Amino acid sequence: MNTTSLFRPFHLKSLHTKNRFVMSAMTRSFSPGGIPTADVASYYKRRAEGEVGLIISEGTVIDRPSSSKDPNVPKFYSETSLAGWQQVINSVLAAGGQMAPQLWHAGIQDASPSGWQPPVPFEGPSGVGNGRAMTDADIADTIAAFGRAAAHAKQMGFNSIEVQGAHGYLIDQFFGEDTNTRTDIFGGKTLAARTHFAVEVIKEIRKQVGEDFALIIRISQWRFTDYHHKQAKTPQELESWLTPLADAGIDIFHCSTRRFWEPEFHGSDLNLAGWAKKVTGKATITVGSVGLDKDITSVYAGENSSPAALDELLRRMDNNEFDLVAVGRSILTDPYWVQKVKENRMDEWQGFNREVLSKLV
Repeated sequence: MNTTSLFRPFHLKSLHTKNRFVMSAMTRSFSPGGIPTADVASYYKRRAEGEVGLIISEGTVIDRPSSSKDPNVPKFYSETSLAGWQQVINSVLAAGGQMAPQLWHAGIQDASPSGWQPPVPFEGPSGVGNGRAMTDADIADTIAAFGRAAAHAKQMGFNSIEVQGAHGYLIDQFFGEDTNTRTDIFGGKTLAARTHFAVEVIKEIRKQVGEDFALIIRISQWRFTDYHHKQAKTPQELESWLTPLADAGIDIFHCSTRRFWEPEFHGSDLNLAGWAKKVTGKATITVGSVGLDKDITSVYAGENSSPAALDELLRRMDNNEFDLVAVGRSILTDPYWVQKVKENRMDEWQGFNREVLSKLV
């Protein structure tokens, strides 16, 4: 298997990766009280040692009282949590890696099965579901909190930032016509109009980090509550959605799909990352069951996944459909998966077993 296209360096502003592989953000909940531990630092360091080009952290929440839905999800704002993240990035850089924190606000969420609740009600664009509608002051403070977190990330030595704008979390809730029924400037009848909150977040982050710092946003059509949901139903609607985000300062679109090989729209072979690149001209990251035979929904069904060949990924990479490839479960299972791809050690690949979620491998 000729994997040369996957092992070319990638350079964009502050990002200088040794290959095209990205570790996808995956919630782990191993940070008691929101503070990353030495074990968390070692977990990420192993991926850097395993030659992952860019490591994107698990979702780490911004400074809002109800931004988190789990007390053991890491924070990216308190003195103690930032000290923990400093230990993480120092370890990754020392191992020759590059890293971006994923900045996150969960928005309105169902109550946790554990019974844990944030100190104040969940917040979102509208009072839909288990939460309340954000006021203008709430929105302004949330935008500022994203900016502060981004400034901290740059000061601490991170190479980039990813904004979580996918999967039914806060920014994605502003995109959705069913979750955003506002009638002010943060609402609207079109997807393009409903980008206003995300645009303001991106502008504030860009203001804090400057023009030369690479900024990523994760987007998705699907949500964890609706696997068949589509924000953009046509290529034209996709362009109207992503162009304002690109104009605001996004450099890379991380396009989350369940299966990277599936076409996004009828009449074209392009996946979501391919279409995002086509309509914006920006770099893109593809993701979705890379190296595995079952998608993420199998995890919730209690099923394991087996290794799968990369032939289709390589075909699309060789065709320049996207620029980077994010891998989740395979790298979660094996920190040295990328190294094994590079050395054609496919016989050593491991499938995904749900038991790995209970520990930091």
